[in-house]
Amino acid sequence: MDYFTLDQLDRINESHERPARFAVIGNPVAHSLSPQLHQPALDALEQNARYIRVEVEPGQVKEAFEKMHAVGIRGINVTVPHKLEAMAACHRVDPGALTMGAVNTIVFEESDDGEVKRTGFNTDGPGFTRAIREEFDIDLGSLRVLILGAGGGAGRAIATQCVLENCSQLILANRTVSKLTSMRAELSQLGNHESLEGPRDRIETIALDDPALEEALAASNLIVNTTSVGLKSIDPAPITTTWIQPHHLVYDTIYNPAKTRLLRDAESQGARIANGLSLLLHQGALSLEYWLGQDAPVEVMRGGLKEIL
Repeated sequence: MDYFTLDQLDRINESHERPARFAVIGNPVAHSLSPQLHQPALDALEQNARYIRVEVEPGQVKEAFEKMHAVGIRGINVTVPHKLEAMAACHRVDPGALTMGAVNTIVFEESDDGEVKRTGFNTDGPGFTRAIREEFDIDLGSLRVLILGAGGGAGRAIATQCVLENCSQLILANRTVSKLTSMRAELSQLGNHESLEGPRDRIETIALDDPALEEALAASNLIVNTTSVGLKSIDPAPITTTWIQPHHLVYDTIYNPAKTRLLRDAESQGARIANGLSLLLHQGALSLEYWLGQDAPVEVMRGGLKEIL
């Protein structure tokens, strides 16, 4: 079976020599690549553990956490649509995850008196930092960044990381600009950094259909797509790709297909490109490091992803 439901948790270890110790929850969850990412790493580290998928209905996340710990699960990844509900179900939330407004990794900690506490982390932002370093051999904090689809969960996590990394400029682009108003205000409070001297604000917002987007792109050197445009082969690029220049770095958080229309067009314009596989890899590696307290075997995890894709 591809996944378990809550009422099947008491049977997760039937006919298995190795116990289930880690899991991903979502709805739906059968498509998640997390087992292919984590199981090879657990095997390489000689952990006597399995990684499973558990489908959880909205409104049942806290119950799921309690039941999963009771049957031996010690670390959980959280995917859509549960990241907000998971944060509310934690006893403690890492400051970075609190700033990003969602958690995707749960660590169970048991005190000396036997009380179990749940701590929530968000590895998307730090994973993005690692991905940019790997793909382009440059630090995120040294870049001027424009995020397409910044109003979504992935966009917010990456935008928050850009501010935490002290990027000199951040432009948030979204179909509906009003969704960015409160987000921009919150980001502006992080670290209380002063704006750059010059005509541009440090954090700006713009609509995806605003003609001024061309100028905003020209003022940036890293373009990040966090929209879902590109998941289908017939999808167009989310922006006018002739505006992309050879100095641009273009990162699409979509990894299947490996080259979206945006990446193909950007490459033809002479830009350097990368897809979201490295983000998936590094956010997963960070989760494993939180659970086990040791470095993750990144290359082993990369091999697991490449094999399935």
